[in-house]
Amino acid sequence: MTNKVYIIWIWGIGISAIARYYNENWYEVYGSDSTNSELVQTLESEWINIIIWEDETRIDNSFQKIIYTEAVPQLQSELSKAYYLNIDTKTYPQALAEIANDKKLIAVAGTHWKSTTTSLASIMMMNSQHNVNTVVWTLLKEFDGKNSYFSDSDYLVIEACEYKRSFLQYQPEILLITNIEVDHLDYYKDETDYLSAYSDLINNMKSWGIVILNGQDKNCKKLSWQRSDIQFIEVFDSFFIIDNKEIPFPTINLQVPGWHILFDAHLVYCLWFILNIQSNDIVQYLSKYSWVWRRMEQIGMTKNWSQVMSDYWHHPTEIKLTLSALKSKYADKRIITIFQPHQYNRTIELLEDFKDSFIDTDVLIIPNIYESRDSEEDKKNMSTEIFLGEIIHPDKHNWHWLKSTISLLKEKWFDNNNSLIVLLWAWNVDNLRYDLIK
Repeated sequence: MTNKVYIIWIWGIGISAIARYYNENWYEVYGSDSTNSELVQTLESEWINIIIWEDETRIDNSFQKIIYTEAVPQLQSELSKAYYLNIDTKTYPQALAEIANDKKLIAVAGTHWKSTTTSLASIMMMNSQHNVNTVVWTLLKEFDGKNSYFSDSDYLVIEACEYKRSFLQYQPEILLITNIEVDHLDYYKDETDYLSAYSDLINNMKSWGIVILNGQDKNCKKLSWQRSDIQFIEVFDSFFIIDNKEIPFPTINLQVPGWHILFDAHLVYCLWFILNIQSNDIVQYLSKYSWVWRRMEQIGMTKNWSQVMSDYWHHPTEIKLTLSALKSKYADKRIITIFQPHQYNRTIELLEDFKDSFIDTDVLIIPNIYESRDSEEDKKNMSTEIFLGEIIHPDKHNWHWLKSTISLLKEKWFDNNNSLIVLLWAWNVDNLRYDLIK
């Protein structure tokens, strides 16, 4: 009998990697999504059967599993049909845990820079005697433009998301924590509640595991040594502490700007150190790291030679550090930032932190706010106009949706060959790349 799996909203950057896992393990993989995209088209080219929208008649008892993202409404017709037929249904974190917990699991958690750290760790492991399996929430050129890589390795590296405590599905042997800054306040009550999820994750770890964490982060420090059967390694800017010994980091010259990216590389260097990887090329592998999809991604040039970059960061801390790094690297360019806030509720919760996040861009443009899981009250209390009114910046603009943004951008700045246009986004602002690049 042929093994079959159906994946609802298959385009998701995490769940599409699950589709690839089953595809490589000789399952027939089917799926659906609400919109078409390049990622959907790429999956179709890999012989995954996908429809746009939904069709419950495709769901029958020939499927062993139905996997769905947590954003799928419980009344979605295909999911409802799966429940009716009593087919095994799993959320994305549950499906990933089913794969991950039988491996030597290396999980990367934290509020910011999980994808960068997971990418660096995966590339390093792939070039080691251990090899690797990996699921990462971005696309890597080292993995032929995919968000996953599978081999016969005993190790699996994953990006572990904290939203709704989903990372508590996993039982890591090694855990890297980049930083902990309160987020997702549509779910978590407050910072204490948010921190408790990370504490529970450490309690989930297998005995005699290893936690590599940010020794400069106040919330990470609160987690140090909470279990006596686990080794904790604290990482600082220029050294790390293991067994009460300070060990300095070598010089690593990254191609991507920003001390925060270098800090991610230092976390991965510690992973190399504790796994005793038989390679002297760790600095070389890390130094070659340039960019991945949606993380300081160099898209191309406009017809008049302005540079265009895309970056998924949408938390105030991420924005501030990214723009600071770009201002330093591209000091001779005018930086034009087009930012799409993520959720009305989240924008309200983080408004105070947003106020001075854009000081290192020369021009700030807000076309709209991406709506997701927002109440009518949230939308009454926040708008693009309200948001811009709170932002401290001398040259800020509300350009009312994407079509208006692209036309006005071309009219005012498109001909300036000394500009860097940065798409900072949560949803479809990234589609502007197709109108901008030559």
